[in-house]
Amino acid sequence: MLHVIDLSFGFGEKPLYTGVNFRVSKGQKVGLVGPNGSGKSTLFSIIKGEENGFTGSVKINATVGLVPQEIKYDAIMENSKTVRNYVDSENKLIDFEIIKMFKGLELNISLDHNPITLSGGQKTKLALARALFQNPDLLLLDEPTNFMDKEGKDWVMRFLANYKGAIIVISHDLELMDQSIDKILAVTPYNSTIVEYKGTYSDYIRLKKQKEENLRKELEIKSRHLKRTEERYNNSRAVATKSILRKKMERERENLPEVPPGIRKISIRLPEPKRIGEVPLKTSSIKKSYEDLEVLKGVDFTILRGEKIALIGSNGTGKSTFIKILMDITKPDGGEIYRNSDLSVGYYSQEFETFDFKNSVIEAFTDFTKMNEGMARGFLARFMLSGQKVFQRVGSLSGGEKTRLSIACLTGKDNNLLILDEPTTYLDVMSQRIILESLKEYKGTMIIVSHSPEFMKELKPDKAYLFPEHRMVYWDNELIDRIGEV
Repeated sequence: MLHVIDLSFGFGEKPLYTGVNFRVSKGQKVGLVGPNGSGKSTLFSIIKGEENGFTGSVKINATVGLVPQEIKYDAIMENSKTVRNYVDSENKLIDFEIIKMFKGLELNISLDHNPITLSGGQKTKLALARALFQNPDLLLLDEPTNFMDKEGKDWVMRFLANYKGAIIVISHDLELMDQSIDKILAVTPYNSTIVEYKGTYSDYIRLKKQKEENLRKELEIKSRHLKRTEERYNNSRAVATKSILRKKMERERENLPEVPPGIRKISIRLPEPKRIGEVPLKTSSIKKSYEDLEVLKGVDFTILRGEKIALIGSNGTGKSTFIKILMDITKPDGGEIYRNSDLSVGYYSQEFETFDFKNSVIEAFTDFTKMNEGMARGFLARFMLSGQKVFQRVGSLSGGEKTRLSIACLTGKDNNLLILDEPTTYLDVMSQRIILESLKEYKGTMIIVSHSPEFMKELKPDKAYLFPEHRMVYWDNELIDRIGEV
């Protein structure tokens, strides 16, 4: 069905892929894993025929469907007037079929709704519905549970288990990757290749760890042999003997196994918040509707200095809309907003609206933080954005790299209120943990949205604002169950 032969692709200092080979057979469920920025989404673009400039061959005997990582920048969606037109542009389906699919996806919207006004989770579900109606032989899913609530994630997992075609899925959702996956393709950036493992993600982690331990043991033994040969060479006086030992050393060096380097980690330390009054931000009777859908129905919201408040609710209940109103990106239909005169907001957007995608990484960062280029490059290196990477356009970065850039911007500037809309979505597990620890230590004021029960349980906000009830409550661990349910 899919046969990749001797694939090489890359630009700049280091190629993404060198001599990659793998197959995907009919009906296989494959997980594609690797660090943020290692080229997973690029590989999907190559398979789909949207990326040129590679060498080798990609042989496909199948129809291919793709659900991309960043749905906001789906050109077809942006040019579709209605949800129905996006899902079925050729008008081949009857309304009942579409409504039935939407019901399964818990997508409660009318067929005449404008897709651009949907939340991140709703856009992902809509793109997935479109791909399913095309019924491809090979379906490429790039972070399909991003921005999804619990119901959406459960539906995706059931879908993966029952889908008759082949699937390749990229995901940092460990639960998803441990169900219905029978093969892992692991991108290894240190040698620009892909290694195949049979089994689930947990099987891959176990086998990878075992393989690396064996390599280290082999390296230790062969290094000892090499050291003894080097000592004999240095102590020898006979020319013939030294010649023999020199050749032996060369062979032994060539036979030393290549052990993967340690995993690079981001380094985060949020600055002390700037001084501000008792009430940084307050809203009164905020209202907002999109066409026939009333999203916000009179929101009264007050956050006090130093409080951490979680916004909790299902996809489409208005959390992101409320945040965009607070940030003055979206105008409310009614109501008032009070902002303290000393208010300085650090905003993380799940859709990266704060960036001009045409700018380079270094331009985006210096525009936001006002640092000089030398200081900025050193700062960005802490977020694994270094070398030629800082001159890449923001639009060419992976979701994880854009996330690291966003968080770098937050930590590179003094703020007294952080507004974070799904800040861990595109990140690997280790980076999520580092961000969590940093946010737990932060002494400033914070508004946060996350669909991760584990993340919110450890963060322990002071209060929660509930959607669609529009009601503030003190934090209680029972709210974790609600996050799991939504």
